Amino acid sequence: MGKHKRGHSSNNKEEKPTQEEIKEETQNSEEDELAKCQEELEAQKDKYLRAVADFENYKKRLEKEKQNALIYANESFAKDLLTVLDTFENALKSIDSIEENSEAVEKIKEGMHLTYEQLLSILKKHGVEEVECEGEFNPEVHQAVTQMESDKHNSGDIVQVLQKGYKLKDRLLRASMVATCK
Repeated sequence: MGKHKRGHSSNNKEEKPTQEEIKEETQNSEEDELAKCQEELEAQKDKYLRAVADFENYKKRLEKEKQNALIYANESFAKDLLTVLDTFENALKSIDSIEENSEAVEKIKEGMHLTYEQLLSILKKHGVEEVECEGEFNPEVHQAVTQMESDKHNSGDIVQVLQKGYKLKDRLLRASMVATCK
């Protein structure tokens, strides 16, 4: 029987982990849990950094939109003034063709020219400028409405401006209507 007990107790010893094994297993379990926590922390940190970056980008985009809204707030008003400017230019052409040299007519001409120059100056002050129409046709700022024969121009060059175009800062308000060379 003594053998049996010894055999039985030696079996129990093999089945029961030793203090060192328990310690090692606990340590491995804690290290695994720590590694999982560190991975989760890194994942949360990454999410946080992405959220902060997204928020910063959103703030920058919002600020840019705000600046554009301020810069282009008068776009509609400026477009409406272009018709007045066209009419004014036509009136100036008409009055300049009057050959009568009376003092009254000369004063009217002078007054109209001064008013026209003031209007252009105010528009320029607020970022409204005429679209350049010299040389080659540019479909981004010119609208070709007809073609003409010309010995003085190359094919595709602007021969005549039928209606001036204008831009507000870098935004096109109205394309120039032009005639191009065939």
